[in-house]
Amino acid sequence: MIMYVIHLLSVIGILVLLLIQWNKSPRKLNPGVLHAGLAALIAGVVMVGLHESVKPDEELNHTKVGIKFFILAVILVLGYKNIKKPVVSTKIWATMIGLAIVNLVIALAP
Repeated sequence: MIMYVIHLLSVIGILVLLLIQWNKSPRKLNPGVLHAGLAALIAGVVMVGLHESVKPDEELNHTKVGIKFFILAVILVLGYKNIKKPVVSTKIWATMIGLAIVNLVIALAP
């Protein structure tokens, strides 16, 4: 449960740090996006690793885990490619926001 909360807060952190740039004229990527992304990734890996011992009677949805991992990997790749740029394009910024929202929706879905 703790890892789930850390994972959710990390993904929400990604979203909040990206949305802070909404009204900024030259958008710059906050390094916290990468930190939150890595925290979400680590928490997700720990949750998958502990799933069998925490919920032995419940089967893990590998498709959901794979999609969430892929989305988070894309967010991290986009972040690492654009972290040192003085301006982040609107397309990259909006894509990262969209991916973070999709990741949250998948996480909250039963």
